[in-house]
Amino acid sequence: MKKTFILNHPKIAPARQIDSIKSEIRKYIKRERNKVLPKGVDYWDFDCKYGATEQEAQVIHLSEINKSIDSGDLSKDASFYIEVLVKDGIRVISEEDEDLDYGEE
Repeated sequence: MKKTFILNHPKIAPARQIDSIKSEIRKYIKRERNKVLPKGVDYWDFDCKYGATEQEAQVIHLSEINKSIDSGDLSKDASFYIEVLVKDGIRVISEEDEDLDYGEE
């Protein structure tokens, strides 16, 4: 999903628009996570960017999307750009996790 959202609508309050945008993003993420995983992939991961425009977009973590949208609302920007792209996620086991005994004897 690569999209620029505009917050200046004559009939819809900005707070309701922001709720609608957050809902649309959650639906997209849920839809992508429900897709069948390819062989060798453990989970779906997401690359996210947020900014006033596509050129100014900064890389953010998936969990920071709502915070970024709320902070943008506080500055009363007329629009913002968000990018959420799905990618393959493969779990990496660290050496510390391999060394744990987990109570097996």
